Amino acid sequence: MKEQTDNHGLHKLSTATLVIAALGVVFGDIGTSPIYTLKECFSPHSPHHIAATHEHILGVVSLVLWALILLICVKYLVFILRADNKGEGGVLSLMALASHGMSESSKRRTVIVLLGLFGAALLFGDGIITPAISVLSAVEGLKDGGLLGSAPVDALEAEAWNHQMQWLIMGITMVILVALFSVQFLGTARMGRFFGPITGLWFVSLAVLGFSQLLRGPEILAAFNPWHGWHFLTTGGHAAFVILGSVFLAVTGGEALYADMGHFGAGPIRRGWFSLVFPALALNYLGQGALLMKQPDLAHAPFFQMAPGWATLPLVLLATAATVIASQALITGTYSLTLSAVQLGYLPRLSIRHTSEHARGQIYIPLVNWVLMLACLVLVLAFRSSSNLAAAYGVAVTMTMLITTVLFYFAARHLWKWSVLKTLPLCLVFGAIEVAFLSANLVKFFDGGWFPLAVGAVIFILMTTWATGRRLVRASMEKSALTQETLCESLKRRPPISVPGTAIFMTSTSGRAPIALLHSLKHYQAIHKRVIFMTLITEDEPWVPPSRRVEVESLGEGFWRVTGHFGFMQKPNVPRLLRQCATQGLEVEAERATFFLGREIIIPSANPGMARWRESLFSFSSKIAQQPATYFQIPVGRVIELGQQVEI
Repeated sequence: MKEQTDNHGLHKLSTATLVIAALGVVFGDIGTSPIYTLKECFSPHSPHHIAATHEHILGVVSLVLWALILLICVKYLVFILRADNKGEGGVLSLMALASHGMSESSKRRTVIVLLGLFGAALLFGDGIITPAISVLSAVEGLKDGGLLGSAPVDALEAEAWNHQMQWLIMGITMVILVALFSVQFLGTARMGRFFGPITGLWFVSLAVLGFSQLLRGPEILAAFNPWHGWHFLTTGGHAAFVILGSVFLAVTGGEALYADMGHFGAGPIRRGWFSLVFPALALNYLGQGALLMKQPDLAHAPFFQMAPGWATLPLVLLATAATVIASQALITGTYSLTLSAVQLGYLPRLSIRHTSEHARGQIYIPLVNWVLMLACLVLVLAFRSSSNLAAAYGVAVTMTMLITTVLFYFAARHLWKWSVLKTLPLCLVFGAIEVAFLSANLVKFFDGGWFPLAVGAVIFILMTTWATGRRLVRASMEKSALTQETLCESLKRRPPISVPGTAIFMTSTSGRAPIALLHSLKHYQAIHKRVIFMTLITEDEPWVPPSRRVEVESLGEGFWRVTGHFGFMQKPNVPRLLRQCATQGLEVEAERATFFLGREIIIPSANPGMARWRESLFSFSSKIAQQPATYFQIPVGRVIELGQQVEI
């Protein structure tokens, strides 16, 4: 895989190229929200809706517009994108920034890490719901647009017809989802070049549809006055408060603007948003509002009803393509999030395949892929319609946005030294808006909102259990460990039998004598002529350039210490690391060396540490983790593993 520097080599691409590419990846999720946002606010089929009166329409559209302005334009585009962690964004990058330089025992660092991990865990729940609701809402256009005919007049026949249509739509959705997840192993490098133009066409279509309706009802432009949204909230009672949960659907996908910053840079994302995406979204929401003011009976599908009859089928096909692209972007984002969690030590090592020799962000994780697919299919079968799924959507995203605001406060205060007077009011404004949205979404908890929280809780428990378990294992092993210097001095005084060749001992802690070496000496009573202690360290930054990748230190008498540094978005490659050692006086051929790896067999015990069930979970996770030799890309046939039982 070719190394790139200078913010992923983005300087080599023109701004226009990056803006077009960003359309398909960054804005895919938020760009498909118009399909279902106002529908969930006014459709009689929605579990939480209000009547499509003139005053209600003006108030809701005003809330949608100002949610986009305050949370996306101001919070993310102006402020959050400043939190640039060596070119990368996302909740884990922000967590690393906010906790940078703090001691491991710091209570503030513990709070920041736990918040970051919970935010990341919630994004896994979002990764399950987004493909399901996006594709399902697009396919429902076949029915909402009248392409499948109209329901019979007779009530019983109409009910049977609706039931058949529901199963047909679910079947088509599931076929699309299965196809989408089945081609992930091919990688998105080739498909990516088509994503931008298709999504660009989608946003142009949004603008054209909205503008055509706006010409017929320009009075909807009054929605830009925030007073209408405030009046709706303060006079609409409980119903208006609940509708906030549906209004929030307009900004779902906003987190992707920050999470995908590393792929394109902040500049192209800002240009794409302000030049095309935001105007198109605003025009479309205004157009839907104008349509409903004239024809409130179309509240069941205002998006597809904006199109003339001849354009309905092309619009459904384009909407389906746009939702597939949005889903693809989220799936890829879930892979990147998983890689970061694995590298930072919060998830077990998983099989991670690189699908491009040049685009280092292009990866495929089979286990995550198939779990996501099964979960999406189960969601479609369980909820059956996008209206039902909308009840489950929003809770996790709102919490993640709120966590991002809190982490941004810590980063601004600790890293950038912003004053309290500058930071606190800003974060309080964003936090108040997000708390209001979260409270409204929690009303839908028993209608499905519990699902993403349950997924997030499971992932959070897994991540914290794995991190705590690894810490306990290291502590247990270090109780009787020798330093590398002490071991070398001991071997110099009483040298064992020397055999030709190079032995490389992998150790998780720099400076500690590997347990595998102690076991090897105990059993073989011999040692190789050249011994290398190798430690791989994951830094609190996404990418470590080749110039800082490796440190080599001679300990004398054939002993060497090699320390490799990797970012949390980089997968370690031991053979490549060894080749870089030649520049510092140590020449090693990975194909001719012998690698000794220690393998811990975890034994749950009554010792203080974790609850017994968490120890059992950690032990199980250790068994399913990918073999270190495979994960570190060590040559096949050059590895000797020595096991050790460890009680925690």
